[in-house]
Amino acid sequence: MFKHVKRPQFGSRFLTDQRQVFQHNAWDNVEWTEEQEASAKRKVLENNQPIPAEKQEEYDSRANEFWNVFYTIHENRFFKDRHWLFTEFPELAPQCSLNHESNLEVSDSDHSRQESLDQEHRKEVPSLSHTDGDFPGSSATYRILEVGCGVGNTFFPILKTNNDPGLFVYCCDFSSTAVELVKTNPEYDPGRCFAFVHDLSDVEANYPVPDGTLDVIVLIFVLSAFHPNKMQESISRLAQLLKPGGVMLLRDYGRYDMAQLRFKKGRCLSENFYVRGDGTRVYFFTQDELHEMFTEAGLEKMQNLVDRRLQVNRGKQLTMYRVWIQCKYRKIWFLPCSEESNWSRTLF
Repeated sequence: MFKHVKRPQFGSRFLTDQRQVFQHNAWDNVEWTEEQEASAKRKVLENNQPIPAEKQEEYDSRANEFWNVFYTIHENRFFKDRHWLFTEFPELAPQCSLNHESNLEVSDSDHSRQESLDQEHRKEVPSLSHTDGDFPGSSATYRILEVGCGVGNTFFPILKTNNDPGLFVYCCDFSSTAVELVKTNPEYDPGRCFAFVHDLSDVEANYPVPDGTLDVIVLIFVLSAFHPNKMQESISRLAQLLKPGGVMLLRDYGRYDMAQLRFKKGRCLSENFYVRGDGTRVYFFTQDELHEMFTEAGLEKMQNLVDRRLQVNRGKQLTMYRVWIQCKYRKIWFLPCSEESNWSRTLF
């Protein structure tokens, strides 16, 4: 069975003495000074002149090509396994109860109310855990989908770590090259997983699972690769795949991350949206933007935090400021109208 090794969560190592900055490789929740914040804003404003519309259209229409080339060049050498996954997202570990999350940002009374609703709903719709039908993983009792899987750096650790016999893991990517690399990996087991090519921005495209059948959807540094105009519809479509009580997990780039500040002039597509030298694109979020998208999709907040990390290159004596946003949002249970009105007022 799975043995959970306690690993410090992000936000547990604080720099209290600047003289000690090079004693560790990273520091968590580093407070920015007003001067540092102002400098970051100036840097972004200096480089926010959008490139010509025809060039932007080229990056949009050739997005699939750019990502295929990216994975053809890097294959699986560019990435490392994300060892923090099961600390930050215990929903991916075996025997996890989605309704006992330690980071819920609701009151104890609200939490108790939600647990009661969860139990009542399970009695009403027990078939949600054993969905009938002929699709991959149809007999599974716990289903996870990773969107934007790349070469499997989240996908394979889940399969390797979580040996729950009822688990089935799906993964998809925009790049057919990436998906092929996943399928040819020796750890790919068709009896426990299913990889497929999918364009998240195409909301009319079919998924290999019915709506209302997934327990967890994972988005790790993937939503930022899409055009801002396509994000809301994509999240709303994904939300339809979740069971009531299912969760969507996200970790992505935050506003004024080091990567954003390093972009030079001529790389801006629109406000906070850029194109890299290899043609792939990236957006930098605020908490409010993500909260609005998730709630518009019918999901409730469990967690929405900014992780400001100071990464250190001790050999070169360099400091690098990273800004990431981590979110957990849950699909709301269906309630009678009168109860729904009262419950929603307690949550927000």
